[in-house]
Amino acid sequence: MNAAILSLNIGSSSIKLALFDAVTLEPILRGNVTDVGRDARASFTSHGQTTVSERPAAADIGEAVRWLLAEVRERHPEMRLAAVGHRVVHGGTRFDKPVRVDAEVLAELEALAVLAPAHQPAEIALIRNLQELLPDVPQIACFDTAFHRTQPKLSQWFALPRALSESGIVRIGFHGLSYEYIASVLPQIAVPHPYGKTVVAHLGHGASVCAMRNLRSVSTSMGFTPLDGLMMGTRCGTIDPGVLLHLQQQRGMSAQDVADLLGNRSGLLGVSGISDDVRVLEASGDPRAREALEMFAERAATAIAAQCVALEGLDALVFTGGIGEHAENTRKRIGERLRWLGIVLDDARNASDATRISSDAARVQVFVIPTDEETVIARAAARLLGSPSER
Repeated sequence: MNAAILSLNIGSSSIKLALFDAVTLEPILRGNVTDVGRDARASFTSHGQTTVSERPAAADIGEAVRWLLAEVRERHPEMRLAAVGHRVVHGGTRFDKPVRVDAEVLAELEALAVLAPAHQPAEIALIRNLQELLPDVPQIACFDTAFHRTQPKLSQWFALPRALSESGIVRIGFHGLSYEYIASVLPQIAVPHPYGKTVVAHLGHGASVCAMRNLRSVSTSMGFTPLDGLMMGTRCGTIDPGVLLHLQQQRGMSAQDVADLLGNRSGLLGVSGISDDVRVLEASGDPRAREALEMFAERAATAIAAQCVALEGLDALVFTGGIGEHAENTRKRIGERLRWLGIVLDDARNASDATRISSDAARVQVFVIPTDEETVIARAAARLLGSPSER
């Protein structure tokens, strides 16, 4: 019976799944479920072949995962799960590396859930669900925040009274599993071009940028929660704190109302009044859609430029994430705003599936690299299990 590691990466209405050989870490199967709670649809890819399964709408993430487990077992009846690895969005300052989940860890994750309400409660529920379904299989928590714990104190602290920073109210940073993957493959992709000073732009429904010096995080745009930084699909990103006070004190909004506004009704959706999906906005002729897309590019370019301060320059820019990998017009808008920085995109490359999309004469190299958080999760689980491939 073959031992395997299952990596799970859940969103608010989607699940990414990958199954790896526990010894070699070669991928066996990859899967994706979309539109959980509506018209759930799962696709699986194995050995280059993709199949699609459709079932009556899964009511929630837990039901969708049970469906996925059944599909995996049907396709690989010889498989024995050695571990399940989970992407956990918020690990605070406490968790700087993956850990095996026990009651104490779960309690700490629950205490942090209020800081990532769109993700963490579902992740905790999933872990509990799988502990019941698979009681003998270790559950491994891999934190989106851990990669940024290498940042210097000045990059992490806010200009608040020192006691608050010392109590843990600091810039935590997110999308760390994605950034860790990019850091692991960039040396092979970038050579012979320099990459010691790199900014990575993870642009998706959630979006952030990260400055890496010699592949280690030194600065990032997201802060104490995933609300901060760039404009996103439904999240506002950086905003004047006085606006929040005004909404509560003068407009009579409750804290929960403000949280819902900033996290679920702002960003691309709020500005356009149409959609949080870049593809829908690109296809729209509504001027509000154009304004939202231009604002998204403006905020992303500003954040990329700001990260160059921590690096004292820039060798390379990497686009990743769903928008970063697939939205050529968004990359073009961002690139045009950063020409002064030495970024010049080659239009033909940008419109193709090229990995390097900068022009040959550009001073800063620009790459599009698909991220793979599931592989990072599997590697972490293998290390904790003591896999020979990770010793």
